[in-house]
Amino acid sequence: MELRRIQDYLWEIPRHGEMRVPGRVYASKQMIDELREDPALNQVENVACLPGIVGYSLAMPDIHWGYGFPIGGVAAIDAADGVISPGGVGYDINCGVRLLLTKLKRADIEQHVDRLADALFAAIPAGVGSHGAIPSLSLAELKKVVRDGIGWAVANGYATPADVEHIEEGGCLASADPDAVSAQAYQRGHRQLGTLGSGNHFLECGEVDEIYQPKDAKALGLEMGQVTVLIHSGSRGLGHQTCDDYLKVIGRTAERYGIKLPDRQLAAAPTKSPEGQAYLGAMAAAANFAWCNRQIIAHLAERAFMEALSLNPNELGFSLVYDVCHNIAKFEEHVVDGKKMRLCVHRKGATRAFGPGHPALAPKLRALGQPVLIPGDMGRYSFVLIGLEHAMRETFGSTCHGAGRVLSRHQAKRAARGRDLVEELARAKVVIRATSRATLAEEMPAAYKDVANVVEVMEAAGVSRRVARLKPFAVIKG
Repeated sequence: MELRRIQDYLWEIPRHGEMRVPGRVYASKQMIDELREDPALNQVENVACLPGIVGYSLAMPDIHWGYGFPIGGVAAIDAADGVISPGGVGYDINCGVRLLLTKLKRADIEQHVDRLADALFAAIPAGVGSHGAIPSLSLAELKKVVRDGIGWAVANGYATPADVEHIEEGGCLASADPDAVSAQAYQRGHRQLGTLGSGNHFLECGEVDEIYQPKDAKALGLEMGQVTVLIHSGSRGLGHQTCDDYLKVIGRTAERYGIKLPDRQLAAAPTKSPEGQAYLGAMAAAANFAWCNRQIIAHLAERAFMEALSLNPNELGFSLVYDVCHNIAKFEEHVVDGKKMRLCVHRKGATRAFGPGHPALAPKLRALGQPVLIPGDMGRYSFVLIGLEHAMRETFGSTCHGAGRVLSRHQAKRAARGRDLVEELARAKVVIRATSRATLAEEMPAAYKDVANVVEVMEAAGVSRRVARLKPFAVIKG
């Protein structure tokens, strides 16, 4: 594969064959050398063949192979004449990250970390098929959740109106269509609100251990030594089933619309087609479910903190910094070749990173730019970033989403044989609680890139800027 170096941290796959646009990859020289034989780069080429794609088929430095699209992929497609592809969103619709702050300092709870970890693990269901965080919802009530998003959580006492301004899209996509979600999807999700799930999902207690931009950190409420909570979860079984349902529907209709693509996993339908509209309505519904899911996890975490540490709400000071999604397709306006266009921006394993002044940001954050939350590998660190104006010109307002895998789950389990990962994490001063040692093996830190290298690439490229680093000390896993 031909890869041309455009800038120090930007590489281009020239347009060839059926590609409608070039591919572009943000990566260091070392990352590119490791990626040259990776099938994820072929997926960047394949995505460039989608009808209506504009600019470039983009990949972030945490790129790795995914279903259809690479994880770490971004594609902006003409909303009027293009397509929607479920593979460009992924199975875990609105998988995302939420950051909460406390008034506590790490030193305040040094002697109580194990008790806190136990309380969080008991309060927040985790693991495959986990359920029971809140009472089971009727179908009618579940349809309100997927229609109203965070509005449902506010109405039912799990959120406050102030939280809404600190969630991407205000925690609700108005295009949600509850009737586009299948009965099987509702059945899978009806007991899963407030659950972490398994795989790479987690709740991480950390401390702010480095600040890079004091002014930005102060605006977000971040202070050195402060105890933070990072939540990574998505739409659980409801979102997974929704993706599965529409991959089948859209896969059957591609030929009818004359859409020919190099990979059947890229199944796509015209955005304005009945199938495309139905998927978009169901996807938005699953996204609203995911925002409520993370909100309820945060509610349960606050309660566990108070009980474990004998604190009242004012003493704890739980507050939301931001909640971002990194598996979603949304309609946005961007400038392409000097012309403003309405685009359907697919971000799969990529985070929105709008720059300062963007009208989609809440007034309190508009002057700063969008907060971006980048989790690491449970053993090293995670990062808080801010989106920059350059992102609006070069990446459709997008940046990386995490560390990015270097080992498959099978490879990680094989590499973990004979190792005591709990003890290894303890030596790194991280307390771990998990439902399965197999999950720990699959998610061991060595299975991931060093997330510091990932965020450094995006900062060097002028797309997003580091604000603070968070060092984990207690992690809850499925």
